[in-house]
Amino acid sequence: MEQFVCADRFFLEDGVAGPGYLQIKDGKFGSFYVTLPSETAYVINHAGKWIAPGLVDTHIHGFKNHDVMDNSFEGLKAISEGLLSCGVTSFLPTTLTSSPEVLNEVVEMIGENYKKVQGSKIKGIFLEGPFFTEKHKGAQNTKYFCDPSIEMLDEWQQYSKHFIKKIALAPERNGVGDFIEHAVNNRVTVALAHSDATYSEAKEAVAKGASIFVHTFNGMSGLHHREPGMVGAAMNLPEVFAEIICDGHHVHPAAAKVLMNARGRKETVLVTDCMMAGGMPEGRYQLGEFPVEVRNGAARLESGSLAGSILQLNEAVKNVVDWGIATPEEAIYMASTASAKSIGIDGECGMIATGYDADFIVLTPELDLTATYLDGVCRHQAKAHSGKGGVR
Repeated sequence: MEQFVCADRFFLEDGVAGPGYLQIKDGKFGSFYVTLPSETAYVINHAGKWIAPGLVDTHIHGFKNHDVMDNSFEGLKAISEGLLSCGVTSFLPTTLTSSPEVLNEVVEMIGENYKKVQGSKIKGIFLEGPFFTEKHKGAQNTKYFCDPSIEMLDEWQQYSKHFIKKIALAPERNGVGDFIEHAVNNRVTVALAHSDATYSEAKEAVAKGASIFVHTFNGMSGLHHREPGMVGAAMNLPEVFAEIICDGHHVHPAAAKVLMNARGRKETVLVTDCMMAGGMPEGRYQLGEFPVEVRNGAARLESGSLAGSILQLNEAVKNVVDWGIATPEEAIYMASTASAKSIGIDGECGMIATGYDADFIVLTPELDLTATYLDGVCRHQAKAHSGKGGVR
């Protein structure tokens, strides 16, 4: 079935266009037209609105009172469906540091069930840990920290049916070089995180094939003028991506702007690091094995340290525009195309391009989300939406 989406502005693969009409055929994106090619065409009317690619969250632990580490398929389904309200159409369920046995069970559950979810599409697994160091542990359990192990990764791949897409480690651990090369050769993107590494150690890890800095500024050695550390590496090394959590708690807007200016907005990735309290009232929750209190928009451990976030990815897009540090086009790119490129799935999602699944979102000019579509079908509509947009 062929249909056309009418809107004022479209964030397409090759730039911004509109007003006009975007063709959708059999659940896939087709061509863009300035004028409707047929007067009898079936039109989904979003006049006055903007159409952007579905967002891609490559770092998210939970949502709607469910955590990936609960090892529950029902929880995974609830996260997948809940993320449609955030404009997220593709994501990587993200684990926390735990025992190899527990991680075996979690990745096996995801690998066996990811095709069965009905909401946001699961594109792989992100293993955040256990190859970290204690100084910047964050909300990770140091009891299970260890040096990178090729055998452990191979076992996780076996249990998950080769569904591990991304794994994070600290560059100063022993055996990092061989591990990175093995992971990259097996199509696993290596990220750097929870680390007190020097600039030189981070540079060596990138030379071996690591290509993402996880939640830049948080959980890593800072920038000093005589030792640039992990933050300096995230800003300066070529051909890497830098994640950032733009909730107003993790990173000051000015620091986020410094990173975007240094890294470039096409290599900066907006992530949420959202935990189970996302989409829920403030109160007490869990992040893996740790109790967390959510208050005043921030999730914190009993020590006071930040413990993930309750950020929704569509809010991050709006925040960076409201802060004056990105244009709408740049913000959307950082939460969709850059995200997909960072883990090598930009051939299947993260942009509006001919032949891609018609996963897209509808925004007001103020960047408020009004609807989320999967495969050309509206799967979420914001309650505040008037409903005047519709089929013509």
